Amino acid sequence: MRERLSDILKKAKRLWLRLLLLLHPLIKWGRQLPWEKLAWMKRLNPLKYIKRMDWYIIKKFIGTYIYSIILIISISIVFDVNENLAKFTTYHAPLRAIVFDYYLNFVPYFANLFSPLFVFIAVIFFTSKLAGNSEIIAMLACGMSFKRLLRPYIISAALIAVLNFYLGAYVIPKGTVVRHDFESLYKNNKKNTTATNIQLMVDRGTVAYISQYDDIRKTGYGFSLYKFDKKKLVSHMTASVIQYDTISDSRYHWKARSYKIRELKGMREKITSGSEIDTLIQMEPMDLIFSKGQQETFTSPELLRYISKQQERGSSNVVQYEVEYHKRIATSFASFILTIIGVSLSSRKRKGGMGMYLGIGLALSFSYILLQTISATFAINADTPPMLAAWVPNILYAIIAYFCYRQAPN
Repeated sequence: MRERLSDILKKAKRLWLRLLLLLHPLIKWGRQLPWEKLAWMKRLNPLKYIKRMDWYIIKKFIGTYIYSIILIISISIVFDVNENLAKFTTYHAPLRAIVFDYYLNFVPYFANLFSPLFVFIAVIFFTSKLAGNSEIIAMLACGMSFKRLLRPYIISAALIAVLNFYLGAYVIPKGTVVRHDFESLYKNNKKNTTATNIQLMVDRGTVAYISQYDDIRKTGYGFSLYKFDKKKLVSHMTASVIQYDTISDSRYHWKARSYKIRELKGMREKITSGSEIDTLIQMEPMDLIFSKGQQETFTSPELLRYISKQQERGSSNVVQYEVEYHKRIATSFASFILTIIGVSLSSRKRKGGMGMYLGIGLALSFSYILLQTISATFAINADTPPMLAAWVPNILYAIIAYFCYRQAPN
């Protein structure tokens, strides 16, 4: 045993010596660098500006934020289970699907949806506690300005905003697809899987028509494709059945059955027909079916591509997609606005307690979320520009936040 241990130590020593020999040129080069001249690079380190007091507030902020999310979402899950337990039992939903397909995607969706409210609750809760313990008075008495006090709050709000945007733009949409599929199976929230009389501009001068479409089978019936050149019909294709090729490596791959193609060249006409043909048509199943909440299942890059494609086709049914795209960006900035309002209202120690100011703050945060919903509804049902509708709540409450910020030091 001792001999084996000594052999292992000898091998480790040899490996260490070889590593030193390999690193020797790099160490020698590093010693020759003019480190005195590169001292300015230390100023680029952002952690240099975060002091012990900043870390203390950041930990309090993030910890209280996570605690409030766990507390409120736990209560929401209890109510949701109580409401949907009968449906889960009726449709024989398996426990694994309930936990992993529904609630595992339910939690991040609603946590991200009400994240501005959680941010405000966290700020009010722990800042009022700091003020009650005279900790903020001590900080300001040491010569710290209110603007300097806001630094750790803004850093924490930035971390939460980046996380919310990433989850809302890339992660949650994929989970929403799974959750919607679960609801259609076990909660009887049937998705729209059929459409009739679909007319779609698939390319410049090219119009497709489908009499009836079944999204489950990815199959359309009574298909026609018209191609125009300077408002003159140059080609007309018909097919009794057209089916999307889901296993193809390329997009826009369709199979047409019982087809007939008419090509018009001046006074001449060429007719080609057959039983089946593979063709490329610039449309996909998601272009043919519009279901409630479909915009929530697209990631932000997919939303942008979809909006651009539909606008090129001249479609007017893209307002809710534009609102969803801009809302994801605008909601991330709500963390900064509600953080400033929360700090401004709760940073002062008061004899009567924080009851009235807590009520004012909660009313502001709830009204902010309500205004977001109302503005989105106006954008969809009226002629309000989607970008303006998404940013109006932020603009209004940024003014309120500035007013609270100006009044707080007084």
